[in-house]
Amino acid sequence: MEDDKGILLESGTNEFEIIEFSVGNVFYGINVAKVREIINVVPVTKLPNMHPYVEGIFTLRGKVMPVVNLATCLASEPKTENCKIIISEMNGYYLGFKVDDVSRIHRISWSKMEPSPDITNSDRAIGIVKMEGRLIILLDFEKILSEINPEINKKLTAIPTSTADVVAIRKTKTILVAEDSHMLRELLISTLHDSGYNTIAAENGQVAWEKLEALAHDGKALAEQIQLVITDVEMPQMDGHHLLKKVKEDKVLKELPVVIFSSLINDEMRRKGEALGAYAQVTKPEIEQLISIVDKKIAV
Repeated sequence: MEDDKGILLESGTNEFEIIEFSVGNVFYGINVAKVREIINVVPVTKLPNMHPYVEGIFTLRGKVMPVVNLATCLASEPKTENCKIIISEMNGYYLGFKVDDVSRIHRISWSKMEPSPDITNSDRAIGIVKMEGRLIILLDFEKILSEINPEINKKLTAIPTSTADVVAIRKTKTILVAEDSHMLRELLISTLHDSGYNTIAAENGQVAWEKLEALAHDGKALAEQIQLVITDVEMPQMDGHHLLKKVKEDKVLKELPVVIFSSLINDEMRRKGEALGAYAQVTKPEIEQLISIVDKKIAV
């Protein structure tokens, strides 16, 4: 397993691993990169005015974290026996997700993941994988985290203080933003607009690549059309690492700086991003840090 991860770490093959679990009669997946461990259900302490999805808090290896009941979150009939807790780290936060059962790990290509259908109550799904006669839904855990922790959204809309000269320069710059979560994409683009930047939106890495290719081959100087790319890592069709790899291998696009803005910036993922040529890597939701880094590259 470690050798396989090493290969993926260096190559950006557009593959990833998910842990399959179930809630009710539905199968779901979570990216292995988000998971720290899986434990049996433990006693929790309830606090006043907790979010309805949160059962309580508990301590694991010196860290205090909430437990989110996914059955409640997903409006599913809860199971009462032999449940598991998936311990996750995202956006610098640790939290547990209570699920009915955990089955196995799958390695799949992002190209095999279809975007979530645009239907009512599907906003918590970022993609769907067809596997062995069933559908596995990849949940938008970042959205769930933002629902129980409003500080996430506050950080996504914070704009660093800037001079009029910097704002004037920003208005001449265009950034492509690749982010599959509709909520996060809209928040990020709105914040960049408020800071002065122009943006091009892409709902996944494949769409971003197609837009970059079009810009690279329309006969105009690339530097006059776009100055930087901000990309998430987890995206259906093409992930951010594979997008970065393709940009750096393209003779026209290779000088375009790419900043990774993701909840998955741990040591392993940071090494992978560096090896693939990322200009910078910022952990969500630190938008102030992101804009400061972008400013240093294209607004000075």
